Amino acid sequence: MTLERRIAKTFALDNKTWLRHANPWSVILRNTVLPALVFAFWSRIWISWWAIIPVATAFLWIWINPRIFPAPQSLDHWSSKAVLGERVWLNRDVIPVPVYHRTVPNILSVIAALGMVFVFWGVLTLDIWPTVLGMVLVYCGKLWFLDRMVWLWEDMKDANEEYRSWQVLSGL
Repeated sequence: MTLERRIAKTFALDNKTWLRHANPWSVILRNTVLPALVFAFWSRIWISWWAIIPVATAFLWIWINPRIFPAPQSLDHWSSKAVLGERVWLNRDVIPVPVYHRTVPNILSVIAALGMVFVFWGVLTLDIWPTVLGMVLVYCGKLWFLDRMVWLWEDMKDANEEYRSWQVLSGL
């Protein structure tokens, strides 16, 4: 089982939730998670233990975001294709992806993870520069990763019946 599939299981992402997450608003607003978490943890210097409230709110937003929006009316939007590509990527141990798609997403994930190290360091030490540098690395890695997922989706959407079924929006 891929790491990504374990994460999806943790968030209880089923077919309906994935489709709701393919709504462009869900993807766009998902980008608010990192600043919300940084602000929430940084707020400990202003509001002490009350910072648990913005931290809990930020984590709640992570959980609610893929569920709050309706399924998109179309899957033709870049962000919708990115979400579908992420599903293909996390399923790569069951249905292999083309060789030319196997390396770059892992490199981009490492860049984003390296960025998170800087974010953690910056937030822990209350130092703005590692925090900002880390956030830049996270967003560069993640957004480029999503762009690669669009490409992966376009290459794999007709690979089998399961992927073709994801393109059906009826019933929600």
